[in-house]
Amino acid sequence: MDNANPDRRTFLKQATGTMIGAGLTARSYGRVLGANDRIAIAQLGCGSRSEGHVHMVQMASKQTPVETIAVCDLWKLARERRAAQVKRYFNLDPKCYQYSEEMLANKDIDGVMIATGDFQHAKLCIEVVKAGKDCYVEKPFANVLSEAKEARAVVKASKQVVQVGSQHRNEPYQLAVRDIVQSGRIGPIVHIEQEWNVNQERWRFVRYDTGETSEMLQDRNMQWKEWLARSSQLKEEDTDWKRWLLGKPWRPFDPHVYLEFRLYKDFSSGIFDQWMSHGSDLVHLWTGEMYPESVVANGGVFTWKDGRENPDTVVAAITYPKDFLYTFKVTFGNSFRSFSRIMGRDGTIANYGGEGATLFTLSKEGGRDEYEGSATSKGVPIVAPESDREEVVTAPGAPPPEAREPNDDSLVHMMNWLKAMQARTQPNAHVDHGFSHAIVCIMAAQSYWSGKRLYWNPDTEEIVDEPVKRS
Repeated sequence: MDNANPDRRTFLKQATGTMIGAGLTARSYGRVLGANDRIAIAQLGCGSRSEGHVHMVQMASKQTPVETIAVCDLWKLARERRAAQVKRYFNLDPKCYQYSEEMLANKDIDGVMIATGDFQHAKLCIEVVKAGKDCYVEKPFANVLSEAKEARAVVKASKQVVQVGSQHRNEPYQLAVRDIVQSGRIGPIVHIEQEWNVNQERWRFVRYDTGETSEMLQDRNMQWKEWLARSSQLKEEDTDWKRWLLGKPWRPFDPHVYLEFRLYKDFSSGIFDQWMSHGSDLVHLWTGEMYPESVVANGGVFTWKDGRENPDTVVAAITYPKDFLYTFKVTFGNSFRSFSRIMGRDGTIANYGGEGATLFTLSKEGGRDEYEGSATSKGVPIVAPESDREEVVTAPGAPPPEAREPNDDSLVHMMNWLKAMQARTQPNAHVDHGFSHAIVCIMAAQSYWSGKRLYWNPDTEEIVDEPVKRS
């Protein structure tokens, strides 16, 4: 994973001066791409998600001229691993860089895909955009509010095309649901509920750390102390620990923190950054909302007592200006039937499965006219609704819906970015969308750690402790 020096302002000034002094051509500051021009992509951060990014480029190459020509990561082994994948997929030897400023000086690169630690996304996005490259930045867009604001401002002041890794904004079933909700078919929204569960430790046993041995695969309940005591493949001399920290408080080198950063609160909020970023973005897609009114979160480490700091079980309740409640719930200790529900005054849309699952049904169940003329007891129907009242949501031209989560390697999302690069237009998951989900995740994390209900002031764009009067 790559990033910049802790003294970010000084580094950017020096790096920019170095690149300009090197005589970069205008092409490196955003050439106009034609439909037949080959698009050159670089991978910034070569961890597991980067593997998916290279795969996305490879899939897209069957529809438009595009290839990965460079990889960059602080860790030598990660660079080599990703370069080997590029060689297999594109039959070329990519340029390999340890430091991002060296890679960004390459005038042949058109776009950069960022797949680093959560805490590095916003700062690296700024660096890429200032270097005149288009950017695909993974979610969360940011997990520090000041960094989210700065990154948004830099992107908006530029001519670069920036796509956030919120792939559901380009997926046909999610868009079909958006259209139903915004048509008013289920009436005003009163509650959106998401519960996405797994029964596994998540993010602890990283195969690039001590290796995925047969012993570990057979014993998923391995004592975490035994795991942490193993020798890691990541050696301090093979990376740049100070650079990786990116201004976070100094701590001694720890390969497990480096590779399992999602478990440690200095670097990630875990479930909020990783999963709620998608969940809240879907809420914003479906409803058109861009920011919450209030957020409160609770939970804890209840199952995987393995030294992690971030919770393995959470619930968050978020209110929105359009007067509905959004609840988000995750446990890593039971995987029973993940689901989502969009509840309106006149009906309900139900989703079967976890994040991104495409099986949605639409019914009048729960609506005002659901049981018109039927017997009720204190407003609760005595009989269950007939099954033929539930309609499966369809998306023309899309594969049949499924209750399982789709692969994260979204071709349609990748193509949307590449086409936007060629046309110099906004992609479907642009920087404002990234900023919106970042607000929700940052507020949820702060609420969890502080124990307070927090509020968003849309005028000052600050998180506050008291309710904000609507204007």
